[in-house]
Amino acid sequence: MQPLSEKFSSTTFDEKGQLAGFSLHYEENFNFGYDVVDAIAKEEPQKRAVQWCDEAGNEKMLTFSDISRLSNQAVGALQKLGIGKGDRVMVMLKRHWEYWFMAPALHKLGAVIVPATHMLRVHDITYRIEAANIRAIVCAESEDLCDRIREAASEVANKPLLLTVRAEREGFQRLDSLMEGEPTEIERIPTLATDQMLMYFTSGTTGNPKMVVHSFTYPLGHIVTAKYWQCVLNDGLHLTVADTGWAKCSWGKIYGQWLCGSAVMVYEFERFHAEQMMQVLEKYQVTTFCAPPTLYRLMAKTGIRREAFASVQHVSTAGEALQEEIIRLFHDATGLEIMEGFGQSETTLIIGNFAGSAPKRGSMGKPNPLFPVLLVDSDQNPVPVGETGEIVIDTRQRMPEGLCMGYEKNEDATARYWRNGLYSTGDTAYRDEDGYYYYVGRVDDVIKSSGYRIGPFEVESVLIQHPAIRDCAIIGVPDEERGQLVKAYAVLRDGFEGTEELKKELQTFVKERTAPYKYPKLIEFIDELPKTFSGKTQYNVLREMSK
Repeated sequence: MQPLSEKFSSTTFDEKGQLAGFSLHYEENFNFGYDVVDAIAKEEPQKRAVQWCDEAGNEKMLTFSDISRLSNQAVGALQKLGIGKGDRVMVMLKRHWEYWFMAPALHKLGAVIVPATHMLRVHDITYRIEAANIRAIVCAESEDLCDRIREAASEVANKPLLLTVRAEREGFQRLDSLMEGEPTEIERIPTLATDQMLMYFTSGTTGNPKMVVHSFTYPLGHIVTAKYWQCVLNDGLHLTVADTGWAKCSWGKIYGQWLCGSAVMVYEFERFHAEQMMQVLEKYQVTTFCAPPTLYRLMAKTGIRREAFASVQHVSTAGEALQEEIIRLFHDATGLEIMEGFGQSETTLIIGNFAGSAPKRGSMGKPNPLFPVLLVDSDQNPVPVGETGEIVIDTRQRMPEGLCMGYEKNEDATARYWRNGLYSTGDTAYRDEDGYYYYVGRVDDVIKSSGYRIGPFEVESVLIQHPAIRDCAIIGVPDEERGQLVKAYAVLRDGFEGTEELKKELQTFVKERTAPYKYPKLIEFIDELPKTFSGKTQYNVLREMSK
């Protein structure tokens, strides 16, 4: 069986064999659950879909027949709970193998899946339940996570249904028990390619995280991501290092990979250890690999074993800029060139070093032909070669598949990021004479640390609640290992002293009230924050102070 990417797309190449054109063709009722998962299961029922293992040595292999059957049973169980088309279901499953049938089940049902990281704290979860009108939460079984979800659910008016996938927990129903006896085959539920399918919460510099909504065409946009950037193989095994709560999971652990015929490798761990990851690559004979720059840096520090990458034919990275020295070290150790790429939660891959191209180290590559990409100045005028401009996508002719539908319940953000038919990414770059793009930085102040996007407002709104804090500001400062570190500038109230003990207390305070990856690793006490005449914090001044 040919990969389904051949059915849904057409590609053209230039005289140098480089990706030049790409288009999609699909029916108006396209649904990934039926038209990809079930279609493969029908033609090749024993084709491997997921290879899963964890730190304890447990392992599980799922075929497409397994995914089709389990997703159908999950549909039946959810329908009996009253979950239906358009309902929002938040999924907090870490790297549990159950995610890979839960996502297709929600797609088949016509519900909107809302992936979320298990690291969210009570106030993060409460905000998401209320903002998205979450109808149900399906989560991993850890006691701590269930406690946080239960507390958050108790604080909201719209009480969501609570489910774990494999364990008894007070206040939760067990999905695996509910699925028992449900039909393994179901009638197709009518959906449209233009319906809402997926929602991510993404951080910005002001306000709470925005709700990014994608339609059922979103998986098709990831054909380019998987086939021409990650270069996955039909019947291969692809490993992207990502938690299911992040958009990077959609990029590298399900949609494009299955469309291109590749199985996905899922390694479940609590804390990343480079040597353990390399053991997984070696044991399961992974053929293609993608990880954030932070993890390549950690592997370089640990020592990259060539034999661990013996089966790996292609490696890639995205999330932040990767130093050329790490690329060189990795190439010297493995013979593989790390192919960089760029995109967002709002998009599929926008720019990448694609198959057939000669990568330039330090460059993100060239634009994905699915997206008409421009570099513009503050007046939206194109900038010349070598000059920095904002990366925008031109939607004046058509809305490309893979670009989000907008920001739900946030007309201001939608208007700010879509101006005159151009979608603004908020990221800047320049391009050279050969058309290669080089990342410069954010237009705004979103912090990118270890692949996480952290909005300063999110951290500030927690830190300011501490009785010692009169005023505060959060910035990102460069860090060789993580890309950026979260740094807090704090103004103390009278009666408090800026001691090391207080710093530790503030860090713990933030960790306990929002996702731990957001806490400020650096804290500096100052008398006053620099302000504009209108009272706005001058973040640019703080960044200069940190140099």
